[in-house]
Amino acid sequence: MAESFRGKIGALSSAEVEAFLASPALARFACLKPDGAPYVIPLWYQWDGEALWFVGRQRARWCEFVANDPRVCVVIDAAHSPPDESGQTAEIPKVFVEGRAEIAEEPNIGGKWVEVAEEMSLRYLGPNGPTYLVPTLKQPRWLIKVVPEKVRTWQGVAWARRYWVEGTGSPSYEEVNT
Repeated sequence: MAESFRGKIGALSSAEVEAFLASPALARFACLKPDGAPYVIPLWYQWDGEALWFVGRQRARWCEFVANDPRVCVVIDAAHSPPDESGQTAEIPKVFVEGRAEIAEEPNIGGKWVEVAEEMSLRYLGPNGPTYLVPTLKQPRWLIKVVPEKVRTWQGVAWARRYWVEGTGSPSYEEVNT
């Protein structure tokens, strides 16, 4: 039997993915610089059930990078926390997305990005979130859409089965994780 501190182990269900993506977890957005080097930045995002949406400032380098090369990876995960008094940990959900960024709007004032940014500000900052945007609404922003081409998920404190090497003298995968 897996130890209770490991939490629920394995892939997230569709319902768990939807619930997690509605949380205020940050996305780590990875794209490619013109020289091919990776560029990673933490970002707010909005999930609409089919695509991830990102709002970038006009001068944000990552927006220029995806306009040049749309290949991206996004990781959204929850912070790992120490076990509580009972020894339980959080499920530690992780969602990994590969896809291509689409420029939905080039930098503009008053585009669809405003609605997306307002939704994000409510989720990340609470009921007063939209007031954060007011002084910057006349600052041009990009709207970037990423439709996942590949999605992987994981939760719990355990290795995925594919990483386990049997016959090394350690307990079997099943002994450790079931």
